[in-house]
Amino acid sequence: LKGINAIFFKQWLDFYLEFIPMMIFNLSFFGYMIILIFVKWSIDWDHRMALGTCGYDADGNFGVCTLVNEGDSCFTHDGDPCTATTSLDKMCPLNMGGTSGGCQPPNLITTLMNMALAPGSVDEPLFHNQATLQLILLFLAFITVPIILCGKPYVLSRQHKEKTSDDDFNSPLISHDNENEEDHTRLTSTHSESFISEHELDMAGEYDAHDAHGHGEYNFGEIMIHQAIETIEFVLGMVSNTASYLRLWALSLAHSELAEVFWDKALLGMIKDGNVVGIYIGFAVFAAVTFAVLLCMDVLECFLHALRLHWVEFQNKFYKADGVRFQPFDFKTILMKAILE
Repeated sequence: LKGINAIFFKQWLDFYLEFIPMMIFNLSFFGYMIILIFVKWSIDWDHRMALGTCGYDADGNFGVCTLVNEGDSCFTHDGDPCTATTSLDKMCPLNMGGTSGGCQPPNLITTLMNMALAPGSVDEPLFHNQATLQLILLFLAFITVPIILCGKPYVLSRQHKEKTSDDDFNSPLISHDNENEEDHTRLTSTHSESFISEHELDMAGEYDAHDAHGHGEYNFGEIMIHQAIETIEFVLGMVSNTASYLRLWALSLAHSELAEVFWDKALLGMIKDGNVVGIYIGFAVFAAVTFAVLLCMDVLECFLHALRLHWVEFQNKFYKADGVRFQPFDFKTILMKAILE
């Protein structure tokens, strides 16, 4: 939506120097994590974990040899002898690196955290050259931060210098104070009516030449401070807001556990006893509790959490309260304006 707004309002600096770097930063971390989720789902982990076990005999048959005593030895998938103390990365024939060699399902949250904390190393890889890919994505993510921070202020500064040099070259010898005062009055009036903040007006070159808001006095320091705040909010918000959405996953997990408890305590015991009256009463209790807790209270809870997440975490990516002030329809206001006119 931020990119669509930038295209609609023809704010190309926002599109190229904010939206695109932000999308690269987002996809380098969380887009990559989404891809890892689907890759993990698509892998047959029973087969992979079997490849990394010390349970083969000399002929390569799995499950025939077992390690019962401390001195027992079997063979790996590749036919190498192994014992109970042989590490997983040496038994796994995939040779993907890390501590598991690719034969153990990874914890994706830990993988994403280690991507920034321990770059260049993956303890539980999913595929070959995963560490190299993570280094490239981490580099792209870090490169986007100075672009978001300094790109737009730098271009605005260049545009302001070019505009100032052109104005000095084309300025007449006699100044027109009256025209300047009229322009200032028109700019102030437009600013008041459109409810645009001062720092928006001060950003020279941010709006298109056909934009009705006009431009105010250029202030590089104010632009840089505004851009620094926006950059810090974006980088920190991407992590905190994404983690905040995990509350919906936690709610779904809690609901599944509650449903299992209601089923076990209210109905399953009665069914095992074979008591018809008990089953009838148990089903009534189970249905009432399920409707009251899971279908009423928890659905309302999920709705409120989702509404809060959309309002706080989602809208701050693109929403800016700098448009036209909302004025509800009112006959009194219309009549007062007509009388004044």
